[in-house]
Amino acid sequence: MTDTILEPNVIAEEVQIDVTLRPRSLSDFVGQPRLKQSLELALSAAKKRGEPIDHVLLYGPPGLGKTTLSHIIASEQGGSIHVTTGPALTRAGDLAALLTNLEEGDVLFIDEIHRLSKVVEETLYSGMEDGRLDLVLGKGPAARTVTVDLKPFTLVGATTMYGSLSGPLRSRFGIINKLEYYSDVDLSAVLTRSASILKITLDKDAVVALAKRSRGTPRIANRLLRRARDTAEIHYASHLSKKAVEETVKLLEIDELGLDASDRELLTRIIKHHKGGPVGVETLASALSEDSGTIEEVYEPYLIQLGLLARTKAGRIVTDKAYTHLGLKRV
Repeated sequence: MTDTILEPNVIAEEVQIDVTLRPRSLSDFVGQPRLKQSLELALSAAKKRGEPIDHVLLYGPPGLGKTTLSHIIASEQGGSIHVTTGPALTRAGDLAALLTNLEEGDVLFIDEIHRLSKVVEETLYSGMEDGRLDLVLGKGPAARTVTVDLKPFTLVGATTMYGSLSGPLRSRFGIINKLEYYSDVDLSAVLTRSASILKITLDKDAVVALAKRSRGTPRIANRLLRRARDTAEIHYASHLSKKAVEETVKLLEIDELGLDASDRELLTRIIKHHKGGPVGVETLASALSEDSGTIEEVYEPYLIQLGLLARTKAGRIVTDKAYTHLGLKRV
């Protein structure tokens, strides 16, 4: 499995486009109706009390809107957002520096919160629960504990691996929501909104074709929209038709279910080298030169959602539906 290597200026442009397409309010956010209803209620109640919303934990596959929702929460309650990741917070002092700089109503967004070190996580507990930090200064007999009061803030944690969070950390979040894969209807709405912002003219059947191949994920939908726009500009006088979409997905090796070459390679390897499974994730990771975490967090959720792959105690198993999709027969 290989990744496309982009030049730094191309990456910067892609990031800027992603920011431009990001909804800035819950009313603009498409999909996740139950989650939106929960957040709207909590935000309205918090505003009425004149305090920040309770700490929020968002979990689910990547690309479904966890980062976007954290920005919306900050905007809705009139605060600023401070963004970091679990692996970046290596010491308690790193966390303390962030928390003491927060103003009332600010949001601290920690992505990959399941990867926080034990020391940092335990330091976070008092900040979340009591609004203060207990810091130990010095070492040995001269060590002393200093208590720092924090301004009321909201912590938004995001994770793709809910089960990896410790019980004590999970229990300190007042609002816990799972993000689900998007329907084709919701993805079509996302694509239509993005096309309007990017000033792209596209046919209705092109929207449907893109939505079906977007793996239930808005981030992928927007990426495919931009690639299809490139095809349209070069070969179809900037008219984004279904034909332009089909040419784009063929070039990207994305099939009608949204599977790319890497997905099909994973399924095919299990079938041809392990008789359809079961096979352990570490064995797959080694054979495909991939990190096991990437397989578990990026590839497997969508394949399981489609019913092409199943997880068992013995390992991963390819289903009959996968054989049919790939045009292969059981031996």
